[in-house]
Amino acid sequence: MWWNTILLALRAIRRNLLRSFLTVLGIVIGVAAVITMVTLGNGATRSVSDQIASMGSNMLIVMPGQRFGPGSGGAPPFRAADVEAIRNQIASARWVAPVVNRGSAAVYQASNWSTVITGSNSDYFEAGNWKIAAGRGFTEAEERAGKAVCVIGATVQQKLFGGQNPVGSQVRIRQFACEVIGLLQGKGQSAMGSDQDDTIVMPLRTVQRRLTGNQNIGRVIVSVQPGISIDGVRQQVTLLMRERRNIGLNEDDDFQVLDTRQIAETLTSTTRILTMLLGAVAAVSLLVGGIGIMNIMLVSVTERTREIGIRLAIGALEREVLLQFLIEAVVLSALGGLVGIALATGMSIALAGAMKVPWLFDPMINLASFLFAAAIGVIFGFFPARRAAGLNPIDALRHE
Repeated sequence: MWWNTILLALRAIRRNLLRSFLTVLGIVIGVAAVITMVTLGNGATRSVSDQIASMGSNMLIVMPGQRFGPGSGGAPPFRAADVEAIRNQIASARWVAPVVNRGSAAVYQASNWSTVITGSNSDYFEAGNWKIAAGRGFTEAEERAGKAVCVIGATVQQKLFGGQNPVGSQVRIRQFACEVIGLLQGKGQSAMGSDQDDTIVMPLRTVQRRLTGNQNIGRVIVSVQPGISIDGVRQQVTLLMRERRNIGLNEDDDFQVLDTRQIAETLTSTTRILTMLLGAVAAVSLLVGGIGIMNIMLVSVTERTREIGIRLAIGALEREVLLQFLIEAVVLSALGGLVGIALATGMSIALAGAMKVPWLFDPMINLASFLFAAAIGVIFGFFPARRAAGLNPIDALRHE
């Protein structure tokens, strides 16, 4: 019985290939949209996590003010003494790097490029997980003397030197020449969307004397010893800064201590929520496809009323007619699910490459989308199938 019923259902689908194709199309689009949106969302989440990890692990960022981003909201900047206090009094601090940023144009021969000048010390490369691709970093003597030496990022190398080895060359920054002593290994885009490789790193004193004209420090990067609770170190740094900045017991901090884990959790949770939202919106198209299946099946029941009457008259059972139409609906939706999975795989791979995010195959969302499509066939195909099975054989035979 089952085999004959399946053959009848497939034969009916084959008789109206164009109509069957248009019916399946709604399910295909729905399944493909859901899988593509979720896959790209998962890739974006992984990309954000990787970008945060590239900034450095077990890292705290101490910034003046209570606003994340440029500007301190009127809070006083840090001083060199604050950096030394963290270095000397926080035993769990492995690397402590003061950071000053200033935008400027860099010139080499006939090429020029606007970039970010970063002033810091040798700890900056260790704390920020930077690797030297060519040349070397700063020496302690160069830092103390504020010598005009620099380490450039991969983007600056490409824009000024065209990919050639820049070590030993002279780059002009405003009114002074800076010797390129090193080249940083590329990191790519940051989680905030900026190019991490578009930078020139100089000794802190060089930037303060030649560019900023003051002793202010914009932020302090603190890398915590492996195996040490970063939350405990964060609390220690907070208490130390409150003491040094003379903040009373009932007064709010005029600085913030950010944990890279906290930044990662915030950004990844945001991308997950957006992924769920996009997936839910795309799932609506699956429901629309289910309504299309029900509509086509109702039309099919009306067209085949006489055929149904003949089957019932010669002894076919109601459940056999019900099963025939139900199988037709499930086959259409399942076929749409399979085609949708194949289409989604191709689309997600292409879009992931265009968006520069990793493509992550998620078997659960593929299986869930297929089962959901099959369930839609059962749910929306049941009513037309029940209507066909409930026809009176005599009335069905009289139908023209």
